[in-house]
Amino acid sequence: MRQNFYAAVFAAGITLILTCLMVGVKLTSEGTELRVVGATSAQWAWILSGIAIVFLSQLFRDHISAASAGIPRPDFGKLLPAVSVQARLKPWLIAAVIVGLAVWPFMVSRGAVDLATLTLIYIMLGLGLNIVVGLAGLLDLGYVAFYAIGAYTYALLSSYFGLSFWICLPISALLAATFGFVLGFPVLRLRGDYLAIVTLGFGEIIRILLNNWTSLTGGPNGISGIDKPTLFGLDFNRRAAEGQTTFHEFMGIDYSSSYKVIFLYLIAVLLVIWVLFVINRLMRMPIGRAWEALREDEIACRSLGLNRTVIKLSAFTFGASTAGFAGCFFAARQGFISPESFVFIESAIILAIVVLGGMGSQFGVILAAIVMTILPEFAREFSEYRMLLFGLLMVLMMRWRPQGLLPSKRPHMELKR
Repeated sequence: MRQNFYAAVFAAGITLILTCLMVGVKLTSEGTELRVVGATSAQWAWILSGIAIVFLSQLFRDHISAASAGIPRPDFGKLLPAVSVQARLKPWLIAAVIVGLAVWPFMVSRGAVDLATLTLIYIMLGLGLNIVVGLAGLLDLGYVAFYAIGAYTYALLSSYFGLSFWICLPISALLAATFGFVLGFPVLRLRGDYLAIVTLGFGEIIRILLNNWTSLTGGPNGISGIDKPTLFGLDFNRRAAEGQTTFHEFMGIDYSSSYKVIFLYLIAVLLVIWVLFVINRLMRMPIGRAWEALREDEIACRSLGLNRTVIKLSAFTFGASTAGFAGCFFAARQGFISPESFVFIESAIILAIVVLGGMGSQFGVILAAIVMTILPEFAREFSEYRMLLFGLLMVLMMRWRPQGLLPSKRPHMELKR
């Protein structure tokens, strides 16, 4: 009980400090007196209540764990049909989902389509990081750097050389993959926390470089006026540039700004489908099984004769290329990018998506990306506490379902007596 008491006091103190920083509580001097300002009485009531909950939960954590041990954990796998039924229904379900995704934007508002496009970007990022963290077991905290490389590649090539989105899309993925390959060499012998620190430093190096290389990247001002994607040369603006034709003029319909939003959404759907197809193919190949072998036990992986260098470099390369796809599309969608769009918190959110969904689980990552993107939009009045809610969600998941919402499962055989 004494250890629990010390831990409870420490946790309560950390909670007080972090909560006061988030709410904006600070000390000010008035003459010779110090006064606490920045929080109302109602906010202090919430702060003290939260501290009390943290203190009591840490003090009686042994009793809480014993009481919660008998609570059955949900098994979402039981809700799915049998394997044989899944095999027969899978092609039809995939076709139905694709048709639904194609028809859905014509039935909802523009805001819903725009939010869905943002969700699809995070799905791409989550699937790419899932290769590195979920499949290969390499903790990467600088994944947003490859996202930034893809975005700035398209922005610079479009601004300086006038290249279109469709030409820059594979170039962005290739350049991001190259940086991922280069990053893989310094971290070949690193694991765990050391790997996380190096990748975090790489992400910050890229952001600071983009922020300070003013002559090329625009520095803090960013790059604006990035061209939007076109459909076989058809522009979705109200008026096309000289020598081009707009989409609504070619089709003989009235102009609507929703056409551009729907078109961007459909491009995002196609990119996500392509990423899912490639990752599924890789997981069935020897390289995919080598990633999982490296994740489970690196020493056993080496003892089997697998080349650890090739496995790690391939994981970083394929994961970075997916971020390059997402970054290129993000720049085309926004029309403006700056280094502030690629801060560390983006890497933390993407990593939270992978952990929340389930390490190595593609469907889990998709579900977690939807939850992490859409829920904050439904709770805009709590936007100040967004990261606090994310942290609370992660703590609850670690206690309630540490393997994620939908953990990855491999076909296996059991010997029964």
